[in-house]
Amino acid sequence: MILLTFLLLTSALDVLQQGSQAESSLSSKLYFASPKEQNGVHNPQHEKIVSVSANGSIHSPKFPHTYPRNTVLVWRLVAAEENVRIQLIFDEKFGLEDAEDGICKYDFVEIEEPSDGTILGRWCGSSSVPGKQLSKANQIRIRFVSDEYFPSEPGFCIHYSLLMPHHPEPATPSLLPPSALPLDLLNNAVAGFSTMEELMRYLEPDRWQLDIEDLYKTTWQLLGKVYIHGRKSRVVDLNLLKEEVRLYSCTPRNFSVSLREELKRTDVIFWPGCLLVKRCGGNCACCNHNCNECQCVPTKVTKKYHEVLQLKHRSGMKGLHKSLTDVLLEHHEECDCLCKENTDR
Repeated sequence: MILLTFLLLTSALDVLQQGSQAESSLSSKLYFASPKEQNGVHNPQHEKIVSVSANGSIHSPKFPHTYPRNTVLVWRLVAAEENVRIQLIFDEKFGLEDAEDGICKYDFVEIEEPSDGTILGRWCGSSSVPGKQLSKANQIRIRFVSDEYFPSEPGFCIHYSLLMPHHPEPATPSLLPPSALPLDLLNNAVAGFSTMEELMRYLEPDRWQLDIEDLYKTTWQLLGKVYIHGRKSRVVDLNLLKEEVRLYSCTPRNFSVSLREELKRTDVIFWPGCLLVKRCGGNCACCNHNCNECQCVPTKVTKKYHEVLQLKHRSGMKGLHKSLTDVLLEHHEECDCLCKENTDR
């Protein structure tokens, strides 16, 4: 009886020991299988290497239909040549599980820069399509993750292409600074800028911020005629003013005039170089049988001040003098047709 009891206890201990060893082995496997290793981010054997020699695409499984759950896919795009870069453009059809509290926690697509491990972006949801991405070198990594809940559609599709490196031409040492250019050439260069900041950077790269601050200092020297005559209630945004001129539509009442031509000032440059004014124009149908020509002429004229940036060479000095000035321009408020030979209208 004692021997039988001893044998039963020995068998039970063996079973417990084997179970403990199995549990320990399982725990060890779970411990070493970290999430990043499961996702294949740092383990090359889990990546699918895609050799890029022409345009192509990477997409979620079953795109543009619902992608599967519990999926982790990693692609590493590698260009054959080292001196090229890889450009990624997302397809307009894009939709993954929505973010929680603004964070893509569950289903997402992620792009990583392999050279330094930088995450260029992680996206989910369907409210907007991710923007264009560009690798720093000839490789880039794409990772797609979906959890076990709420798969969405259509997933994603990323189109890739190769970009050759751009080699800018070296600056010519003999290139003249803007202030040394003839006014006509400088006028053409100034006309190409869209914002005040871009213009100031071009004119004075080392002190453009100080120049802008000086322009908008509220001192009595800068209070022009528009303030004196009470016709200006706020500071005009010259950038918006120039944009308005650029987008103007040539209708019978709207014209863009060159300030240098309008004011007959060839010794200075204005920015914006053109302003939108109301001027009479368009066709007239008032002529009768004894009228050879009919013109659209103003019957009511008003004059308005406009604040612009003025550039002028300094007398006997290097550089340009910059100031805000007010120019007076005619605006035609009412127009009528007048026959050349017959004044009857």
